[in-house]
Amino acid sequence: MLLKFNNVMNTLLVYPAYPDTFWSFKHVLPFISKKAAFPPLGLLTVAAMLPADWNKRLVDVNVSDLLDADLAWADLVLISAMLVQEKSAREVIQRAKALGKRVVAGGPAFSAQHERFEGVDHFVLNEAESTLPIFIEDLRRGDPKPVYSSAERPDITATPLPLWGLIDFKDYVSMSVQYSRGCPYDCEFCDIVVMNGRIPRVKTPEQMIREFQHLYDAGWRGAVFVVDDNFIGNKAQVKKLLPLLIAWQAEHGFPYKLMTEASINLALDNELMSMMSAANFHKVFIGIETPSLDSLKECGKVQNVTVDFAKAVQVIHQNGMQVMGGFIVGFDSDTETIFERQIRFIQEIGVVSAMVGVLNAVPKTRLWHRLQAENRLLGESSGDNTDGSTNFVPVMGRDMLREGYKHILATIYSPKHYYKRINTLLASYNPTARGRVLKGEVKVFLKSLWGIGVLSGARFAYWKLMLKTAMTKRKAFAVAVELAICGRHYERVAKRVLEAE
Repeated sequence: MLLKFNNVMNTLLVYPAYPDTFWSFKHVLPFISKKAAFPPLGLLTVAAMLPADWNKRLVDVNVSDLLDADLAWADLVLISAMLVQEKSAREVIQRAKALGKRVVAGGPAFSAQHERFEGVDHFVLNEAESTLPIFIEDLRRGDPKPVYSSAERPDITATPLPLWGLIDFKDYVSMSVQYSRGCPYDCEFCDIVVMNGRIPRVKTPEQMIREFQHLYDAGWRGAVFVVDDNFIGNKAQVKKLLPLLIAWQAEHGFPYKLMTEASINLALDNELMSMMSAANFHKVFIGIETPSLDSLKECGKVQNVTVDFAKAVQVIHQNGMQVMGGFIVGFDSDTETIFERQIRFIQEIGVVSAMVGVLNAVPKTRLWHRLQAENRLLGESSGDNTDGSTNFVPVMGRDMLREGYKHILATIYSPKHYYKRINTLLASYNPTARGRVLKGEVKVFLKSLWGIGVLSGARFAYWKLMLKTAMTKRKAFAVAVELAICGRHYERVAKRVLEAE
């Protein structure tokens, strides 16, 4: 099947569905009348890299069905996916091929192990800035190859602005922007270095202001996720960006509440925390992982070894940023005591949104290579480390790991423990986020009154929290409502794991 480049290409960009995971927030969405948490930023950016005269449509299967009519319209079907979206991605590929369509695939799931996917005509792997132009040029000449890959780390100052017009803002909880790629740390289990390298590459401050202005002009107001591997990976550059971002936010009435991912050394830099707070960052996800020093050393998480996490989390909370934490069990150094230790650790430091996962070996990571050499791999990772399964033989045994993991979930997401962590957070939390209250936020609170305050098993803890926060910390009331709603999601995700065989 030949496609001539001089024809106007009808290009269908498809984002596969996410399963029900910790990060899907599917049980939060009904409260806020949204269909998905985040948009497919990668595909929106890839769309901007395609020839301007191509016709483009985007279908996010998380917000709308992929119709046969969409596929019939397309000359090219472009798919991007994370590992956790593999099942849905395979379904999209099969449907497209059944209708005789040419399928192009890229993104983390395919870059990790593209040979696992049948039916894809062209794999455009790694970072699109390096490989997509070569594919388009080969397509122009009528000789596109099966696989395009590159070890190049492209200069992202040339990355175009996303085509926001391809989605409906009303479908999403938050928008996303990207400031940097790469992380200076090399944790054994993490695939960031594999995908994006250890030297953080950043966009210029002026470029980022254009990105925020572009999103503002498109009509978005509300939450924005800065989807970096480590936002503070290059602190010197971040400190050049933040003054401009602070000024832009102030000039526009603080239209965006920002969240991002960072390393724990954020807590050691008062100037940086103050600047992020002034720029309206109100959440930060941090990979905390484990209270076991032996396990931290085993996985190479050296930046966490000497940290007093109770104090570090508290000081970040005092600077107006709520810490969302990642935790892992299943390291070789873990013993049967790790499960109770994790519970005590999470409760003590007051991380409410605690994503506890079972260690998995993601393809091409240092952990994956080590376990492969030790003949301990059992299969491929599902990409969801919160389903209770692992893809290698753990030292403690799979049964002990799974049952211990279930015990953690059953405990920390019980109303008693969950609401206790909310109170620990609020005790040190200094709300600094600015911006007007939106009508939707009032509706969310009213829905929570019925959905949680009446119907849920957490109703007594909910009312106690609402009344206490209203009387003692009114500025944090919206945060208390949000966390109560998120608790419903976490509880249901945990229940799915607990009831699974």
